Amino acid sequence: MERRDFGEEFCWGVAVSAYQIEGAHDAEGKGHSIWDIFTNKKGNVLNEHTGNTACDFYNRYSEDISLLKLLNIPNFRFSLSWPRILPSGHFYVNRKGIDYYDRLIDCCLSQGIEPWVTLYHWDLPHELELMGGWTNRDILYWFGDYAELCAKHFGDRVKKWMVLNEPMVFTGAGYFLGIHAPGRRGMKNFVPAMHHAVLAMGEGGRRLRELVKDAEIGTTFSCSYIEPVSERDKDVQAAIRVDALLNRLYVEPILGLGYPKELRKPLLNVEKFIKADDENNMPFDFDFIGIQNYTREIVKYSWWTPYLQASIVGAKERKVPYTLMKWEVYPEAIYHMLKKFQAYPNIKRLMVTENGAAFNDVIFDGKVRDSQRLKFIQDNIRQVLRAKKEGVNVEGYFIWTLTDNFEWAEGFHPRFGIVHVDFDTQKRTIKESGLWYRDFLRSCN
Repeated sequence: MERRDFGEEFCWGVAVSAYQIEGAHDAEGKGHSIWDIFTNKKGNVLNEHTGNTACDFYNRYSEDISLLKLLNIPNFRFSLSWPRILPSGHFYVNRKGIDYYDRLIDCCLSQGIEPWVTLYHWDLPHELELMGGWTNRDILYWFGDYAELCAKHFGDRVKKWMVLNEPMVFTGAGYFLGIHAPGRRGMKNFVPAMHHAVLAMGEGGRRLRELVKDAEIGTTFSCSYIEPVSERDKDVQAAIRVDALLNRLYVEPILGLGYPKELRKPLLNVEKFIKADDENNMPFDFDFIGIQNYTREIVKYSWWTPYLQASIVGAKERKVPYTLMKWEVYPEAIYHMLKKFQAYPNIKRLMVTENGAAFNDVIFDGKVRDSQRLKFIQDNIRQVLRAKKEGVNVEGYFIWTLTDNFEWAEGFHPRFGIVHVDFDTQKRTIKESGLWYRDFLRSCN
């Protein structure tokens, strides 16, 4: 397997997000995000870690962009921090926040690296959460105005855009399970947040389309390959419902297909949040869809589980290899998900906008030998090539992630980076996986 096997136009890169790497949580006029608040409350995050400093990317971005250049990585996906640009979420613009992203974008371009910008990667301004956050329909205006502001300031140089990152995760974990910011629970919070996130994808896309010439606009979805634990009808039907929730709930409305019928019963109350013209505003003609796959899930029928009557059979229970996140190592999952999304006739192109793994890296003699991650990445890239050879229109692959970072409720424990970070000294050390990626990307030069 070589880079040339994918064709000259295939996009190779790495992905990061603002809250997970930037730090500088209150620097130069930045407002609080929901994650600033959530992580600074005891018991919310493993080992009481916070992203207050994280990788200090805010102050070290030029060093990390130089690392991208050294590693031959031509595309860099990063997110903008909404509260760094609009401290209260709307109205007042923080000029220093705009200036920071101007410098970051210009630094990328000066090194020959294409910036791929995500508008929203979970760090909602806290002031908006106080007004209901994603459960408040006004989020459509707040987010739309934020998207317009970003388009006007950065659209002259940024042509690759993503609207939302993994809406299933930030609404499910943040507004139903309460294990992510803002820590809300229950269907009464999840259902409106879900519907507004669906509408926000279209709203953000339309603002970008109107204002950015030659823009390529996408949005990204988390996905897991779902299989039933047995061929029993109850297990099969349970797997269908879980697939509808995890893989179809957000993509089908933006394709004009509406919400999955399998979820209409547990999500029955969504009707009261659907206003006039919503069904016309949910679809948007995205240039590409980003899929973010890490694993598969095995599902069994579970009558005591609310709403879905389904539960996950964990990788440890099944005695199969798994990562530090307890996710099964199953490279074929990415192949199956690419095939699944390709089956939608309205999807033009696919990008793998995140894929990676966290393992216990071995550090010896100043080197980081992460052979498990290296094999994981290689095996997943082979599965992407397999799908491409079978006609799937997949045009990019982005590793999650460049540097070890703050991994939400798991803190700094799981390391996903191809570059090791000593969080005490902020020293960067390229891992074995990063060196392999460098050589792989060089193979066509």
